[in-house]
Amino acid sequence: MALILFYVFAFLILGSALLLVFMKNLLHAAFMLLITLLSLAAVYVLLMADFLAVTQLMVYVGGVLVLILFGIMLSNRGDNLFIRSETNNGVPGGLIAFMLFGGLVYVIARVHFTQLPWMKQADTLVSTGAKSTLHGIGINLMSNFALPFEVASFILLIALMGAAFISSPSK
Repeated sequence: MALILFYVFAFLILGSALLLVFMKNLLHAAFMLLITLLSLAAVYVLLMADFLAVTQLMVYVGGVLVLILFGIMLSNRGDNLFIRSETNNGVPGGLIAFMLFGGLVYVIARVHFTQLPWMKQADTLVSTGAKSTLHGIGINLMSNFALPFEVASFILLIALMGAAFISSPSK
């Protein structure tokens, strides 16, 4: 059942991402991005990466996508006319995408995924019946990685203050 669900969500990710790229209406493209991000969160759930799934939902779907939708909705021109996107670089973009796809296929074909250390760790987590990775992440964030965690939060605070300063009306 998990394999069937994985293929369903993988098809949703690929299909909605392709539609996202080729849509002319930005509002429809934003909704395709929503389907892509939600399907990716579902794949994270299937991989038992619950922290990544919740982070995907909270940060990207809950934050970034909502900002994109507000930006599109607030820049509405006319009654039913939304901003339309015109593509000028279809051939070079397609060539670069094809080369990247070929490189990814080559790398995936050459790597033996069962020998990677995190895959061995995932196998032991599955065999021991561990249900959540959140406890280990919390322990590591508050012990081994406390300083980088606090530095990252300080940098985000400075960025927030800078954004507030830039957006404030000048006198």
